[in-house]
Amino acid sequence: MARATLTAIAAAAATLLLAGSAFSHTAAAPTLVGTVGPSFHITLTKGGKVVKMLKRGSYKFVIHDKASIHAFSLDGPHGFAHDFTKIPFVGTKTATIKLKAGKYKYYCPNHESTMFGRFTVR
Repeated sequence: MARATLTAIAAAAATLLLAGSAFSHTAAAPTLVGTVGPSFHITLTKGGKVVKMLKRGSYKFVIHDKASIHAFSLDGPHGFAHDFTKIPFVGTKTATIKLKAGKYKYYCPNHESTMFGRFTVR
């Protein structure tokens, strides 16, 4: 009887341990890829498609800045602003950003009137 009880307790403890470790892992943030330059071109994609709509949450931004005359910035609701790169940087920068519901604009600050894109987070 004692052995059966001990076995049942050990089995229950193992089940709780496995369940706890399964819930402790968080899913990786989806990746968004931004590119600015080398010409007068700026994009933001997810899975190779231009971003138009996203769900609120955290996203990993991988920004490729290909020209010293450009930069990549993001503005959003409630005064949100993030400069991923600045002039004259050339290279790749990565950041994880939590996006809230609202409208966002990514752009090159040096050429904002012609180099920009927009997306909405719901």
